[in-house]
Amino acid sequence: MKRPKPIQEFKKFVHKRKPSIKEVVREPTAGGVIFRRTKDGKSVEILLIQDAKNRWTIPKGHIEEGEKARQTAEREIGEETGLQEMKVLNWLGKINFQYRRQASLVLMTTEIYLVKALGDTDKLKPEDWMNGIKWFPAAEAVDIIAYEDISKLILLALKRIRLEKL
Repeated sequence: MKRPKPIQEFKKFVHKRKPSIKEVVREPTAGGVIFRRTKDGKSVEILLIQDAKNRWTIPKGHIEEGEKARQTAEREIGEETGLQEMKVLNWLGKINFQYRRQASLVLMTTEIYLVKALGDTDKLKPEDWMNGIKWFPAAEAVDIIAYEDISKLILLALKRIRLEKL
């Protein structure tokens, strides 16, 4: 019986490593949990977008120079969904995550707001890079969302909607 060569296997693993991180980049972003009431007013629906990797999430984007997070949330929601009328209500929370972009470590912070869709909420216009956009019943939105942190903020949003009778 042939003995395994652990040193050679370790060398293969070490050589497959990504290049070391050369810089840390901070990217502040903002977005929103968008809701509406159903026609009968009894239920809440949440608007989600499907990104290029088929993950369901909320609309969000980078904060531009001179812009406040609340303004970014409203602008990004309009750009990504086509919604023209909305009311940014409350700050729900902040999400932090990181990922690698070649030799950079990107630290992303996303400020999330509770947003009520107004006007013609069925008139949606997704951006070209999206694979989908859809209103989901609240419970289904919580289940289908790809990111656990955002799912928790949707639950917080639903609590606020119920308690504040929004």
